[in-house]
Amino acid sequence: MYDPSPHLKHAGPFAADERAAVYRAIFTRRDVRSEFTQRPVEAPVLQRLLTAAHHAPSVGFMQPWNFVVIRNPGVKAEVQQAFDTANAEAVKMFPDNRQPLYSSLKLQGITDAPVNLCITCDRARGGEVVLGRTHNRDMDLYSTVCAVQNLWLAARSEGVGVGWVSIFNDADLRHILRLPETVVPVAYLCLGYVDALYEAPELEIKGWRQRLAIEDLVFQDRWPSAADLNVG
Repeated sequence: MYDPSPHLKHAGPFAADERAAVYRAIFTRRDVRSEFTQRPVEAPVLQRLLTAAHHAPSVGFMQPWNFVVIRNPGVKAEVQQAFDTANAEAVKMFPDNRQPLYSSLKLQGITDAPVNLCITCDRARGGEVVLGRTHNRDMDLYSTVCAVQNLWLAARSEGVGVGWVSIFNDADLRHILRLPETVVPVAYLCLGYVDALYEAPELEIKGWRQRLAIEDLVFQDRWPSAADLNVG
């Protein structure tokens, strides 16, 4: 019988200062669009961020991600054009009274950021049957999002800002990056050093949405009935 004990390590809590650093990274992380400096992201720093992403949890230990690092101005320009096309379509999807605010928001830093990074999910990795994905095909996508979050928090600790650009037509991004059929672009990120960050999410400060109250989002044991949700 397999004995796991030689591979186990103590799992006690972090020291207070270490714990505070983790929560600081979580609470001060921002989606960066306009604050990038032109200071290059050094190779060792980028490698640390990619390694942090690669150590994300993944269902069945499938590790479905790849990382396409983009510095070439020509490729960035193509991605920028793809964004502009999709963004022109997106603005028309909102009610007339929301369109001016939407149009005023800067929703990407593609050509501003020194590094662009596309984190992908290879949906064929691990074969047809993967431990933990037997009844939910999308667990590979969810695992890849964990890699995005790992990288984002590690970047915050390095003083590197990250912005997630999601306004693309899938076919355009696939064509530009030459992605194989089985590979899905999960997150297109802009990375660069920042000297300042918004004290709260930019979309909150600019009036797009407000943070929901945690008290309204936590339920016990089961989803509440409609009557329970309407109490008060």
